[in-house]
Amino acid sequence: MSEDTVGPTARDRRSPEVPTDPARLLRRSARRREKIPTAGGSTLHLLVLSSTLEDTTVVDLATRTVMRVRVPWPENYDPDITAFDVVEVTLAEDPERDDLAQPEATTAADLPRHVGTLRGRQLRKLLRRMVASPEGPLLGFPGPSAPYWEFRGFRPSVALIEPTRSPQLIRRQADGSTWVRFGWDRDDVWLPVEDRHAARALDAARRERLSGKSLATALGFNPQYLLVTVSPPRDGHCYKVCAAVLPRG
Repeated sequence: MSEDTVGPTARDRRSPEVPTDPARLLRRSARRREKIPTAGGSTLHLLVLSSTLEDTTVVDLATRTVMRVRVPWPENYDPDITAFDVVEVTLAEDPERDDLAQPEATTAADLPRHVGTLRGRQLRKLLRRMVASPEGPLLGFPGPSAPYWEFRGFRPSVALIEPTRSPQLIRRQADGSTWVRFGWDRDDVWLPVEDRHAARALDAARRERLSGKSLATALGFNPQYLLVTVSPPRDGHCYKVCAAVLPRG
C-alpha cells in the first residue's frame, strides 16, 4: 500500500511537532472544569481505551469525558493506536453528533496524532473513577441487544466495568468468534469480543478457553476492567460488545 493511499505514516504521527506531556494534561483537568469542545475544527487530546476500524473509544483529557470517535482510517489499514495511548484529534467540520444509540460519538477530520502514553498512578485513579456501578441492566437495557429505534440518546453507550466474577475468554467453534464470560452483579454475562489483542491471546495459547492465571499469562497482564460498548446498528439492532480487556493501569 503506498503512502499516497494511507496518508501520514505511523512514524509521522508518532513524532509530535510540539512535545505534549499526557500526565500534565490530566493534572490540568483536575484543577479546572471545562466544557468539552464539540464544534467542527476543535482540537482535543484524548486517552485511547480501544480502537477498531469502526470505532475508537477515548477519554477527553481536558474534561475527563468519554467519547467515541469515528476515525477515517484508510481502507485495509490496521489502526496503530492502542489502549492508554494519548492522541491529538481535530474534529471534522461536521462532527455528526446525532447518533441516538451512541450519544458520545463524534467524527475526526483526519488520523489521530500520537503524543504520548499515560501510565501509573494518575491513570489508575482516572480508570477507578470511571467504573460503572453494578446496579441495574448493563448499559441501561436488559439482554444482549435492543432495536435501534428504542434508543433516544439519553443513556450512555459506553461502560467501563469491573467484573464481579473474573472473566473467561472463550472461542466458539461454530464460527471462530471470541467471547468473554463474566459476572455483573448477579448476572452471568456473555459478550462478543472486538479486542484484537484478546483474540490473539487465545490463538497464541492454542486454547479455546482461558481464565485465571492462564488468561493473565496469555494477555500479559491481569484483566481488571472490561470496556463494554453499544455497537452500530446491525440488521436493525444494536448489540452489547466487549471493546477491550484492560489492565489496572
